[in-house]
Amino acid sequence: MAAVSIRYARAMADVIADSNLNASLAVAQLRSLVAAFQESTELREVWESPAILAEQKRKVLDALADKVGVTDRAVRNFIAVLIDQDRVALLPEVVSQLETELNSRGGRIDAEIISARELGPEQQSTLLAEISRLTGKYVLPRYVTDPSLIGGVTVRVGSTIYDGSVRGQLQRIRQQLIES
Repeated sequence: MAAVSIRYARAMADVIADSNLNASLAVAQLRSLVAAFQESTELREVWESPAILAEQKRKVLDALADKVGVTDRAVRNFIAVLIDQDRVALLPEVVSQLETELNSRGGRIDAEIISARELGPEQQSTLLAEISRLTGKYVLPRYVTDPSLIGGVTVRVGSTIYDGSVRGQLQRIRQQLIES
């Protein structure tokens, strides 16, 4: 279903660009709808049920949009399209793909930086510069600490993982010894 989610995400990104919408606001409003969708079993049952008419589902959407502060009509219409096409179950994945698509179009990329201990400002700056050089994009970092790395850093950019951790080096040495 990833291909379907990507298709809807790209379409919404096109709407945001073509209508000169505030992308950050649209994504924030979509995230609030995703949170409500994920938190409410009843909402998911209603929106995903083939027994309930799309018109009734859209009425629930309108009530929810008012409640969570969705002010952008394009955001509401986007969710309505997902409801009408029986794709609303993909909502969380579509919004995640939308964020990735908007970042890509804006020359930005998300990076998860995992280190054994908290990195200092100089280390963060050096690491971000290197990731930016490798990807050619502005890096939006998310820092995580994981003491099991022993030392070093692992960076996840999309599906690519750069493993500079001591744990990773030990695993590679172990694998080489097994293969020898």
